[in-house]
Amino acid sequence: MVATAAQLTDEQQQLTYLHDIFAKQKSAYLDAPYPSAKQRQQDLDKLADALREFKEELCQAVNKDFSCRAEGETMIAEIMVSLEGIKYNRKHLKKWMKPSKRHVNPLFAPASNKVVFQPKGVVGIMVPWNYPVQLAVAPLAAALAAGNRAVIKMSEFTPYTNEVLYRMLAKYFPEEQVAVMSGEAAVGAEFSSMHWDHLLFTGSTAVARHVMSACGKNLVPVTLELGGKSPCIVTQKGDIKAAAKSIIFGKATNAGQTCIAPDYILCPQDLIPELKAEIADYYKQCYPTLKNNPDYTAIVNERQFHRLTSVLKDAEDKGAQVQPLNHANEDFSGTRKIPLTLVENTRSDMSIMEDEIFGPLLPILPYSDLNEVVSFINKGPRPLALYLFSHDKREQDFILENTHAGGVTINDCLTHIAQDDMPFGGVGDSGIGAYHGKEGFLSLSHAKSVHKKGRINLGSLVHAPYGRTMHKLIYKFMIR
Repeated sequence: MVATAAQLTDEQQQLTYLHDIFAKQKSAYLDAPYPSAKQRQQDLDKLADALREFKEELCQAVNKDFSCRAEGETMIAEIMVSLEGIKYNRKHLKKWMKPSKRHVNPLFAPASNKVVFQPKGVVGIMVPWNYPVQLAVAPLAAALAAGNRAVIKMSEFTPYTNEVLYRMLAKYFPEEQVAVMSGEAAVGAEFSSMHWDHLLFTGSTAVARHVMSACGKNLVPVTLELGGKSPCIVTQKGDIKAAAKSIIFGKATNAGQTCIAPDYILCPQDLIPELKAEIADYYKQCYPTLKNNPDYTAIVNERQFHRLTSVLKDAEDKGAQVQPLNHANEDFSGTRKIPLTLVENTRSDMSIMEDEIFGPLLPILPYSDLNEVVSFINKGPRPLALYLFSHDKREQDFILENTHAGGVTINDCLTHIAQDDMPFGGVGDSGIGAYHGKEGFLSLSHAKSVHKKGRINLGSLVHAPYGRTMHKLIYKFMIR
């Protein structure tokens, strides 16, 4: 059985459990290093069944962890997206598992070449607090599809969700195949220093630097899913009303606590008043009230709430214009809710323009032409996502060819992450590697090259001593 949250409250117990379960999974992997396609499909079926059985409990738990998180938001962004990914992995894994035949250089014939995809072994998965279900289950689905075992380290900031996940996965999987634990910084540091066969980390760039450094000491391969300041570009060739609706969806979902949420808007100066009006109007339609509205998510904890209020105050103190979209004029005292707040007249020395916002604050910056947009984006670290609202193909191609981002959605927000047949990952400061779909399978598999000779091996013709006729022919015809 997976250890319960109560059993793992003591840090030393958590560390002991981590080493014990790691050893168990390593041993179990060596006993059964290559699960069949049928076994992997059964494992994915169990994971899907577990989600379906526990979906209501998970929604309730996430709601408790955030103090307010809409059930519909969790059902769609976490449960549904996870289930779709599981089903996609199950449907295609037989095809992915097939050895890939490769060309044989005529010099080495007769022979055959193939690449076989071997489970790496025991995978460590580090999960953040913002989407604790989806960011645990999606990597786990990739790990199981690739035939691996996994230990999942949950965030200490989602204790209610962690407890449900413990029970859920314990019911469906033995701990030598799938284990779940949590813990604070010391446990996280130890977790990232283990000799995993692969580590998949989702979280901040700052923490990722420590994780990668720890992994580097053991040469552990990593997939890092991070974040960044994801720009949202609106052009003269875009639909302003539709753009406003998508931006509200992207920024209000989970109150902006999303790694691919639009961080700021770049908009032609003359379109800003219209865009602001459309944003305010649609926001009011979606969230007529906020304080007691179960559809509007709160900030996860006091630490994050204080960070966001400090970022906003810093912007105001330095001259930014701030417009909270508080249509019902509510007093949010005693809550951790922050209304979507439009911010203009920003400067580069403001905190809001230096770091990823990760909350419902939305700077709007004017621009004169797309060259200025490209220059502005390329001055900063490469973001995890980029959004473009334009129906002009030349504009689309210009932005795609001249900027870098982990992924792009054109004329919508967030939805590229839910495309199961595309990789999800960052570039530069926003991440290393990718998963989802086939890329998840490949990331968590070792592509092993196999060169096979038959009974006839002509390779001896090039063996020493050198200078024989065959060597002379090679020198004359092949080395030129």
